Amino acid sequence: MDRYLLTELILPFLFGVGVFSSLGVSIGILFDLIRRVTESGLPLSIALRVLLLQLPQFVAYSLPTSTLLATLMTYSRLSSDSELTALKACGVSVYRMIVPALALCILVTGLTFAFNESVVPAANYQATVTLAQALNREEPSFRERNILYQEFREARDEDGNREDMLSRLFYAKRFDGRQMLGLTILDFSQEGLDQIVSAKSAVWNSDQNTWDFSDGTIYVVSADGSFRNIVKFEQQQLQLPRAPLDLASRRRDYDEMNIAQSLEYLNVLRQGGGSDRIQKLKVRIHQKVALPFVCISFGLVGAALGARLQRTGRATGFAITIVMIFTYYLLVIVSGSIAQLGYIPPVLGAWIPNLFGLTAAGWLLIGSSK
Repeated sequence: MDRYLLTELILPFLFGVGVFSSLGVSIGILFDLIRRVTESGLPLSIALRVLLLQLPQFVAYSLPTSTLLATLMTYSRLSSDSELTALKACGVSVYRMIVPALALCILVTGLTFAFNESVVPAANYQATVTLAQALNREEPSFRERNILYQEFREARDEDGNREDMLSRLFYAKRFDGRQMLGLTILDFSQEGLDQIVSAKSAVWNSDQNTWDFSDGTIYVVSADGSFRNIVKFEQQQLQLPRAPLDLASRRRDYDEMNIAQSLEYLNVLRQGGGSDRIQKLKVRIHQKVALPFVCISFGLVGAALGARLQRTGRATGFAITIVMIFTYYLLVIVSGSIAQLGYIPPVLGAWIPNLFGLTAAGWLLIGSSK
């Protein structure tokens, strides 16, 4: 029975991968590339290469939806042909019948996760770079202006509670890829003694893990706010973290990073990025983890719903699949937006659609088993 059900599931699954990947490529990238070829003079060979590099992303998106289509069409066909009724008459429960579908869902979940981590980000990044180079729009690999870094230290207030206090504020007007220009550093790291460092330029010294400042002034401010000392220098080394240089480096887009790269970027943002960007990245990281597991939700919903449908054709199953996919991604957008605004935790915002799908699958399975 398991072998028979798996055989029945494979063909509509492969059909779904082909159909949904083609639809995604056509809507997502093909028409835009055709416009660039005709209007911007993009070489046809480059357009074809970008198209092939973008294909893995749409294949990854098609895997969960193909799981839904395969289980829904297979079990609805078995139900309309009374094969499920025959299995029930032999003492096979509905829960036992969906075991092959669950096995397929788990397999596709692992495949989707591996695909999204190892293939899709690198391919998306390469596609972006290839298109930018062909159109002569490649951006520099660094942020050119307004690099701001805040360093905090843990301290205790008057009540003895721990809190984060600003230790240093690093600001550079420009960055040319090698050195920071127009720097101002406010240093509050020493109790009762503040420093203001102003310099024309600074270069990161990787051998000594220090910043080499040039042509600047150090203002030492006492606790009462008066200038205590003024020191001018031509060359000066300061023990400051490398984080401002990391913040100045241009990072990949969200779809061009895997989970490890996203976590690394999150650490950089925590050192000097805005809270909105940090919250958005947290939501995206949890969504990267939650997305592959939608295969299980889709598969169980499709199998349970298909087992309850009788005398439905392929067109009906395909239409139901489209409606369910639209509903799921609408939930993803809504819950993700709410999480980005901070009303719910990022992990909850990412997993709400999956929890909704599992709840619906459980309700449908209970109804089918009666």
